Amino acid sequence: METRAPSPPHLAADAPIGLFDSGYGGLTVLREVAALLPEESLTFVGDSARCPYGPKPQADVDRYVQQICRHLVEAGCKLVVIACNTATAAGLAHAQQAFSVPIVGVVAPGARAAAHTTRSRRVGVIATEGTVASGVYTEAIHHMDAGIEVFPVATPRFVEMVEQGLSLGAGDGEGEDGASGGPALARLMMQPAFETAARECLAPLEGCAIDTLVLGCTHFPLLQPLIAKVMGPGVTLVSSAEETALDVREILGRRRALAPAGRQPVRAFYTTGDDVGSFARFGSRVLDTPMDRVGHLTLPPLPPTGAARDERRAR
Repeated sequence: METRAPSPPHLAADAPIGLFDSGYGGLTVLREVAALLPEESLTFVGDSARCPYGPKPQADVDRYVQQICRHLVEAGCKLVVIACNTATAAGLAHAQQAFSVPIVGVVAPGARAAAHTTRSRRVGVIATEGTVASGVYTEAIHHMDAGIEVFPVATPRFVEMVEQGLSLGAGDGEGEDGASGGPALARLMMQPAFETAARECLAPLEGCAIDTLVLGCTHFPLLQPLIAKVMGPGVTLVSSAEETALDVREILGRRRALAPAGRQPVRAFYTTGDDVGSFARFGSRVLDTPMDRVGHLTLPPLPPTGAARDERRAR
C-alpha cells in the first residue's frame, strides 16, 4: 500500500514552480502565475507526445500525471501545478498522496469561483469528455454549495478549434519571433465559421438558464471572447487560471517560500513531442511573448496496465 511521502520542513524559495499539461492549454495558467508572481522561476512541461488526454482512460492519465509530477519534483520544483482539468480529475489526489511538495490542481479554484459568482445557483461547465465523465466539477461545486444545479457539457471541438487557431492564427500580426499576440488570435476566433461552431458546441446549454459558465479546460480561455459573445452578457465566464495563480501565491506565502523581490526568474519550457519548433511557436502565441528556453523532454515508456498488459502477454 502506497503511503504519503513526509512533508519537507520548508520549501526552497529560489526553487522553480513546475506546471504541466497535455499540450499548450496549461500555458494560460502559467501566464497568470507569471503575471501574479513575476519573480518566480517556472518550468513547464507540455506532454504533446500523449496529447490529448481528454479521450483517454482516467487510469492512463493518472499514470501520466504521476510520471510528470515525479520528473518535476526530482528536478527540484517547490510546487507543481497540474495545469489541465482532465489530468487534475484523474490524478490530483494520487499525486498529493505520493509527493512531498504541494500539488495544485485547476478544478477546485474554478469551482470555488463559480460557486461564489452565481446568483441563480445554476452553473454550466464546458470541458473535455474525460473531465465531464469524471463528474469532478459537479462534485467540487457541490462541496461549496450543494444547492447549486450544475450543467456539464463535453465540448472537445473547442480544443480542436484552439489548436486550429494556433496553427493558422497568427498570420495576422505575427512577428519574426513567432509570437502572434492574443488580439490576433482573438480576431481570428471571431470569424463566422468559428462562431457557428461555437454556437453548435454550446447549444446544449440553451434553456438551462445558467448565469455562470466554467471554462473547464485550460485551452478555453483562448476562446473566451467568442464564448462570451455566444453566451451573451447575462452569463459570467469563470476561468480557473487566475484562481489557480491566487492559490499558488497563497500556498507559497504561507510556507514562506515565495521568491524574493527583485529576483531574476528563469522560465524553461519542455515538450515530450518531437517538434520542438512547433511547440515553441504555438506556445509563444498562447503567451503573447517568445518562449526563449524550449527543449525536448524524453520520458521513459510506462509499462502496460490491465487489459493492455494481458493482451501483450497473449501475443
